[in-house]
Amino acid sequence: MPVARPESSDSRVIAHVDMDCFYVQVEQRRQPDLRGQPTAVVQYNAWKGGGLIAVGYEARKFGVKRSMRGDEAKSVCPEIQLVTVPVARGKADLSIYRNAGSEVVAILSRKGRCERASIDEVYLDLTEAAEKMLSETPPESVEAINDEVIKSHVLGLSAEPSDVRQTVREWLCQRNADRRDKLLACGAFIVAELRMQVLKETQFTCSAGIAHNKMLAKLASGMNKPAQQTVVPFASVESLLDPLPIRKMKQLGGKLGHSLQDDLGVNTVGDLLQFSEEKLQDRYGINTGTWLWNIARGINGDEVESRVLPKSHGTGKTFPGRNCLKTIDGIERWLSKFSEELAERLEADLEQNKRIAQTLTLHASASKANEAQSQKKFPSKSCPLRYGTNKILEDALNLFQAGLREYLSSSSKAHGNGCSGWGITNLSISASKIVDIPSGTCSIMKYFHSQDQRYPSSKEFDDKEIHESTALSPSVGSESSSRKHLLEPETECSKDGTKMNIVMNIVMQAHLDDKSRMFEEKTQTSFCRESLPSSTSAKKNEPQLDSVGEETVIKDAISGNRSQDQKGKAFKEKGTSSILQFFQTQNCSSSIQEPKEETVNAIQETAESSCSGKADDTVPLESGGIRNMHHSADQSRVACMYKIDEIDPNVVDELPREIQEEVRAWLRPQKRANNTTKRGSSITHYFSPNKNM
Repeated sequence: MPVARPESSDSRVIAHVDMDCFYVQVEQRRQPDLRGQPTAVVQYNAWKGGGLIAVGYEARKFGVKRSMRGDEAKSVCPEIQLVTVPVARGKADLSIYRNAGSEVVAILSRKGRCERASIDEVYLDLTEAAEKMLSETPPESVEAINDEVIKSHVLGLSAEPSDVRQTVREWLCQRNADRRDKLLACGAFIVAELRMQVLKETQFTCSAGIAHNKMLAKLASGMNKPAQQTVVPFASVESLLDPLPIRKMKQLGGKLGHSLQDDLGVNTVGDLLQFSEEKLQDRYGINTGTWLWNIARGINGDEVESRVLPKSHGTGKTFPGRNCLKTIDGIERWLSKFSEELAERLEADLEQNKRIAQTLTLHASASKANEAQSQKKFPSKSCPLRYGTNKILEDALNLFQAGLREYLSSSSKAHGNGCSGWGITNLSISASKIVDIPSGTCSIMKYFHSQDQRYPSSKEFDDKEIHESTALSPSVGSESSSRKHLLEPETECSKDGTKMNIVMNIVMQAHLDDKSRMFEEKTQTSFCRESLPSSTSAKKNEPQLDSVGEETVIKDAISGNRSQDQKGKAFKEKGTSSILQFFQTQNCSSSIQEPKEETVNAIQETAESSCSGKADDTVPLESGGIRNMHHSADQSRVACMYKIDEIDPNVVDELPREIQEEVRAWLRPQKRANNTTKRGSSITHYFSPNKNM
């Protein structure tokens, strides 16, 4: 739904930079012999030559269009060069285009606040840079104006073709102009400089629109292509918008645009001017009505967000016609490929940009094989994201199964039973709600080196600097109120911000999560992989995941185990445990939620028992991981021991790569004379599923 935002100032300078036929330019840079030749980029499938996804300007002169397939394009332009998109894991690999777009963003962000809108388009807020130029070197004082600036298109200027350049020069350098137009003129100088810098450093051309808000800049950037820029003075806003088809406006291409046409007879933006704000509010609500009234007058208060990195990562594929997926095995096969790609991109983002995603979302489009009008709405599902290919695959498959049950259930209610046939025509997964992680972390060994020599390590390690942070905002999605972070540390930070002393706490917590999941899986009915029932009312013991758009909640519906649920509050629902969600953001010390008194007593008993173990076959860990049980006057802390052989090494896979090596070194099996462990000597026995509750 559009949001009506008032403009903070009418003196802003906003630019929208759009790359010219970007995919083709990337391929021409990779293969310089393609320059100057009619070129198009096609999909990786070979049916009728593949679908065109980008058409170069040289090919457009021959009438080649994106709606064509390769064979048709060759019939229109026999000389056309068709370049196939790189393929990885059976689908298109857009990495080279995504990385090339990052090169451009890095250059454009040098002059102002930068918002990356897509792979090939960027918004820039150049207000500060324009004000600085106006105060220090205004356009009228510039002796030699670059030719790229003179070639700017200024809307509203009328001149003979032979006099256009001189007319533009006079507009740029006018002394008595409105200050707002002077700022736009400064913006034209800045954008031209940036565009030339992009061409010099990347060999890519781009076009731009310069106006006082994002909406107008976006409209202007596509008016004169390629390699040109367009300026929208205040006096020309009305002439730009009046003839514009209403469906061409952003957010008016769907139901709202249809309603304006069918109910109010609005076909152009100018047609909206005849309706008062009150009438539009009565018809479409206060917010939407005000937004419509604003856009008809060129008013848009959307700010340029400071974002040079993508706000989500996604991967997917379409399966049209007879290629649709009809079995769970087929779904799992493709989800496995998607999970592998997504895991790689998430890890790269973590290593390069120090960011962590929090939410995993599955989208799908489904069609019913026995219905003529088959395209039904398949519900999107989301859950907290767990890092690692296998975990992403497991959660994505669970999300798909939940969505399919809901989809078939709604279909059976609408059309009666017997509609068990289904086919997936589009499937994708994405990671979103990406947050920056604080800097200042270093090697886990720095913590242990500072501890009492009573707990020497069995092996010397290199003190490698690690820049991964151990802080993360809580995962999205509500969690059971009974869930307690019993192992969340309560410890002081060192002067250099070191927080890695909590890593082993997190490893043990994740190990306990896996234990609890194993227990829960025994109480759940496994999903049939061969077929799905047409009537899909949820079983009592199956966790239900709410649709995207609401807070993700895993509902515990095990009605017969209420007493056990109250005694085992530490157990988590399936699919929600992750090491990363225990990296809570802290200032200088970590906080802990107090568990029940009887739980604390039991943990203290087992912890004290484990602290008596030998140092050569246990992992030292600060006692704050459970709770600071002893605080002496000199603030000395008691270290307790976890049994190495009772920690699942697989949970280490969720840690940042740089930390994994050190943690695994701690978990390597040690030689010892007696390999027996007395039950109850480790904290894990307290949470054991076999324990009588």
